[in-house]
Amino acid sequence: MEALDRQIVQLLARDGRMSFTDLGRHTGLSTSAVHQRVRRLEERGVIRGYRASLDYEQADLPLTALISVTPFDPAAPDDVPERLTHITEIDSCYSVAGDESYVLLVRVASPSALEELLAKVRAASNVTTRTTVVLSTPWEDRSPIDRPDAVEVDETA
Repeated sequence: MEALDRQIVQLLARDGRMSFTDLGRHTGLSTSAVHQRVRRLEERGVIRGYRASLDYEQADLPLTALISVTPFDPAAPDDVPERLTHITEIDSCYSVAGDESYVLLVRVASPSALEELLAKVRAASNVTTRTTVVLSTPWEDRSPIDRPDAVEVDETA
């Protein structure tokens, strides 16, 4: 990825609502040049969309947990993700290497809601689960694009 495209991606990762004018101010490009670059990044799938960054506690979902999932029968078809897509409390589903097959990131309102969710997951996908409850989140959603060795972003522009 070109340095200017990386800089645009960095800026949008920090503030997805930044205007093309402001992006141009930070990158030294014209508004139309920024617009074209953003459109190309979207077409290439580098930028897949824009969304709000939520405070889950304020959204009444203060409990975050990681649920490790292992099928009862390893010889059975691997359709766990498809069987779980309807469960809205699941934020993300990761296929992993190791003892488990998948790790689910979930957000719920309470321990009892987590217990209900675990029952739903087990029933829907015929799996065993192991749950880790998140006690605190020092940081999250840190983009690898925003790493220290990435292109410098002019914060004063």
